[in-house]
Amino acid sequence: TDGRHQTVMFETLEDWRDELERTKGNVKYKAVTTNEGYRVSEKLPLYFVVPMCISEENILKYEGRGIPIWCWSCHNGAALLKMSAFPKEQDDSTSQMQKAFLDGIYKTISKPPYELVRMDDLSSSLPSLQDIQTAYTRFKQLFLIDNSTDFWATDVKWFSLLESTNWLEIIRRVLKKAIEVAECLEIQHTNVLLIEETATDLCCVISSLVQVMMDSYSRTKSGFQSLIQKEWVIGGHCFLDRCNHLHKSEKEEAPVFLLLLNCVWQLVQQYPPAFEFTETYLTVLSDSLYVPIFSTFFFNSQHQRDTNKSGESLKTQSGPFRFLTVWDWSVQFDPKAQAFLNNPLYAEKPKPDRSQRKTARFKHQRQLSLPLTQAKPSTKRGFFREETDHLIKNILGKRIGKFINSSDEPPNSLREFYDSWHSKPVDYHGLLLPRIDGPEIKVWAQRYLRWIPEAQLHGGGTIATAAKILDLMEEVQSLQVKMDEERSQAVSGDVHSVPMLRNSARLSSLFPFALLQRQSVKPALPTSTWKDLEDEDDLVKRDDEFVDLSGDML
Repeated sequence: TDGRHQTVMFETLEDWRDELERTKGNVKYKAVTTNEGYRVSEKLPLYFVVPMCISEENILKYEGRGIPIWCWSCHNGAALLKMSAFPKEQDDSTSQMQKAFLDGIYKTISKPPYELVRMDDLSSSLPSLQDIQTAYTRFKQLFLIDNSTDFWATDVKWFSLLESTNWLEIIRRVLKKAIEVAECLEIQHTNVLLIEETATDLCCVISSLVQVMMDSYSRTKSGFQSLIQKEWVIGGHCFLDRCNHLHKSEKEEAPVFLLLLNCVWQLVQQYPPAFEFTETYLTVLSDSLYVPIFSTFFFNSQHQRDTNKSGESLKTQSGPFRFLTVWDWSVQFDPKAQAFLNNPLYAEKPKPDRSQRKTARFKHQRQLSLPLTQAKPSTKRGFFREETDHLIKNILGKRIGKFINSSDEPPNSLREFYDSWHSKPVDYHGLLLPRIDGPEIKVWAQRYLRWIPEAQLHGGGTIATAAKILDLMEEVQSLQVKMDEERSQAVSGDVHSVPMLRNSARLSSLFPFALLQRQSVKPALPTSTWKDLEDEDDLVKRDDEFVDLSGDML
């Protein structure tokens, strides 16, 4: 089986070596076995990747802290790295020793064959976990609506309520940071070292987003799942604490993984053909975060997962307890339902013949390597066009860095990078930059509005369009089967009509999570439950409003 269609679990040394080979990172980086038996740290995975020049002694010295850990290598050799910071409150002698250790590491990894290194302390350049949790708590409240009266009451001030949560602004800031990192890697050929206290929260968000934007493999379903395994599951994100699965303490709770999915959703809805999966896939993936039968999103580390897998307490009468992985979608959905997870309009990567490969690669690099000098001003209004000089300087200043002085870098390079990329046609298998000016950052409507009948679009929404496309594809496949049968002169019985799985005129934007519901007319009377709306016989008898999908839709 082609490995590119399987989810890589990153539980073996071979998985890491394959990933190094895939990204051409194996010249400068190595997979290490130093943590076998968790002798370095229980927070680190069994296997991980570091620069070739890092010794085992260095890794062991501070339990893996202060060590650059490899995430991904760009096609030009520049790499994305992450590092656990040392605790800030230390006595002077310890602090001096740690500083000397870090200086030695930085000098080692900034010499050839390594590119220049730019450090970015995410704890100072992005919102804190507490800010993220506060914003999301406020945001969630907007969708906890009991009845139609409440819905229409909040509808009047929806935009001001939404803005006051600060959730969409946090998404925008995270996407901006990912654009900054992509510009360093792609244009400046500079390694980026993300620094965070544990390197398992915002480091995971930014490293994952950058890979989705820069590596088309991460935009396939198996590639995205492998990315989540690598950066989050094996990378040591504390799912148990951040999701508060055991309801022990709210102090550690923060929707960090949901923040990533919200950011990826922005890219999916802006560039649908670039992704093999759909927004419905992202929605059910976000739901799976809270399904306790899966081990994928239940533990704080690989060590905790391994310990619980082999624990005596988990033995049952029929043998050891077996954890399920969320990536086996057949556990949750039958094949018909799984069809909604795959994008029928995905622009698959063409396979060039050998004679075309070198030319195609050169062209790709030339298009992306934009000039750093000031070009003719673009007439297109990018997100920087809307901001004051002070804010632009603030954003560029937060790039931290500081093996390269900020004076060495053209001050307008980030703005130019963004505007220049958006002025060209999109290569769905090349670099993707999200549009992040005001109206472009949207609410993930399918996830957050799916249980609110008043917010539905009858016969509309992206799912109605997708269902129509699936119907057409099914019809084409059925006709193909009939043609093949006729060609082989197969004897067939009665001619059956082409089966149509879905009647898209009956669907609403709540599909596939709910049936078509009665439209709420403003002003509306309070409704207690949906039970009286869910009788299928009643749905059949009711005259559905026909919506011409070829016309204009909201």
